Amino acid sequence: MKQYDGYLIDLDGTMYLGNESIESAAPFIQALLEANIPYLFVTNNSSKSPIELVHILQKHGIHATEKHIFTSSMATANYIEDMHSRASAFVIGEDGLKYALQEKGIEENRVDPTHVVIGIDRELTYDKLSQACLAIRKGATFVSTNSDAAIPTEEGLLPGNGAITAAVRTSTGVDPLFIGKPSAVIMEQAIEELGIGRNVVMVGDNYDTDIQAGIQAGIDTLLVCTGVTKREEALQSRDQPTYICNDLIEWL
Repeated sequence: MKQYDGYLIDLDGTMYLGNESIESAAPFIQALLEANIPYLFVTNNSSKSPIELVHILQKHGIHATEKHIFTSSMATANYIEDMHSRASAFVIGEDGLKYALQEKGIEENRVDPTHVVIGIDRELTYDKLSQACLAIRKGATFVSTNSDAAIPTEEGLLPGNGAITAAVRTSTGVDPLFIGKPSAVIMEQAIEELGIGRNVVMVGDNYDTDIQAGIQAGIDTLLVCTGVTKREEALQSRDQPTYICNDLIEWL
């Protein structure tokens, strides 16, 4: 088995399922700590700030600090800041996305924004969708934190940000720029953030996001069958994960 200098690790479906712990997650992270192997949690979850995600991980007995967290919201804010020196945004999303944009000095603007930015929003309204569509038709750049059609929870798969983004895309006819996994945008930022080169492996439960992200970034991948994608589905895919395990204990 190849030795890696570091790990990029998904959260939902890999470290936990909603409020439920995944039994293999904490021992896996502890093993990385004991081996002094760097890791970074790379998540499409745009709703939480880094400190909120740290608290969630700690509740599941998983060691994490803010430096271990990299979200699609953070990658989105980085991207917009790099591309536009005076950006403003109409935002559909929750506190994590708004916090990341504010950290980069990107102000919210409902009237004449340079960007429309969409993340998961569990208080979504028709008015928010309408304002987003109007701004895009006026020329605002359409950006979405991720394309996840569904998110894994202890109840089952629930609508993800991709479903919200699809409503705006259908109405406007404009394709968004997706920042989160499997986009190269978040992966290149995450690899740079980890700062140890490209001998790293992407670990996740979702073939379409986590595994495709690793494949497109040219790094090895480990699919764990604790969330969205089951082994049988992955084995039918054209581009196979480097490894498939039932859980992270099996990997250890």
